[in-house]
Amino acid sequence: MLEAVTGTGAQTLLADGVLRLCLAGERHVELPLMWLRDRCTCSTCQHASGQRLLDPATINIQSLPTDIHVDNDTLRLTWMPESHISTYAINELFAAPVSPPTARGWDASAASDLPSCHHDTIIGHDPAARSELLQWLRATEQMGCGVMHGVPVADGEVARVATLFGHVRETNYGRWFDVRSVVDPTNLANTSFGLAAHTDNPYRDPVPTLQLLHCLESSASGGENVLVDGWRVADEVRSQQPDGFDLLVRRSVSFCYRDANTDLAAIAPLIELDTEGAVRSIRFNARSMQPPSMPSTELSTWYDAYLLFARLLTEPRFQIRLRLDPGDLFIVDNQRVLHGRTAYAATSGSRHLQGCYADIDGLRSTIRVLSRMESSSATELR
Repeated sequence: MLEAVTGTGAQTLLADGVLRLCLAGERHVELPLMWLRDRCTCSTCQHASGQRLLDPATINIQSLPTDIHVDNDTLRLTWMPESHISTYAINELFAAPVSPPTARGWDASAASDLPSCHHDTIIGHDPAARSELLQWLRATEQMGCGVMHGVPVADGEVARVATLFGHVRETNYGRWFDVRSVVDPTNLANTSFGLAAHTDNPYRDPVPTLQLLHCLESSASGGENVLVDGWRVADEVRSQQPDGFDLLVRRSVSFCYRDANTDLAAIAPLIELDTEGAVRSIRFNARSMQPPSMPSTELSTWYDAYLLFARLLTEPRFQIRLRLDPGDLFIVDNQRVLHGRTAYAATSGSRHLQGCYADIDGLRSTIRVLSRMESSSATELR
């Protein structure tokens, strides 16, 4: 069905709820009407803060633009029967949505690519410090992990580092927590045992999406840290056992943690995919996973894939290993990079780390803010 409209500056056609424009250079664009009406940026529809004032429930689905003007990259519509005028920058209508950079899967060969910075070069508000911090955060987001050297060896410094790019996620463990061997531990992290590669706190919903660990003491023999790209390993499972991988995605399992004052539980699959089918989240921790429950016809296939995932995590070809010295700190995307450690001899020395949790949205926000500041500075220098 065609509607009678007037248009200037470009050929226009209104049909079946879509505005079709033929712009300069025979560039054709199709713009759904309700999408356009919802995206109006006038002061009635959008606040100066950028937040929407227009309630989509109030949009008249019978509205039609009866007057269309295109001037270079500007489109102006008059909507009837409400006589509402909307003006758009056509190029901005097709601007890419905000999204994180494409992750690059890695294995042991990427050890030299591990993002690294020195604490003293990224603190402060001068342009050089902001630039160093921005570069480190960008690389850390892309790889899912990074290392910082030279952090002051003092209680709580790990939480202060987290505030450089976000906010600390306080949990039942406190604003920050100690990782060292203790008598009668309630968590195996506080023993000298080796810990298989895992994600932290899978018994929370939602899980903390960033973990930081800061080394205060490291004189014991052993205790080497292990990092594994869980997304890379998950894709290996998908390649070797596609049916089992499908069950790891579709079937949920339970995770629990209990002590005298806490009783946490969450139910979720070990692997979650995004809308395009790519791996977006790993939740893997054998210490807190409860016996899975699912139809017996699926359990064997699920277990085959689960055990394959666990074995692949132990293979050196997937592991980056590093030993933290006092003042070293590493950060991991807790939905992607699994971390663990080798056993250490508690009687031969001491090993004391402090950790805290944060969330990746704060890190990404800081990247965008610093990027804006960097762009503004570059513009001023022109």
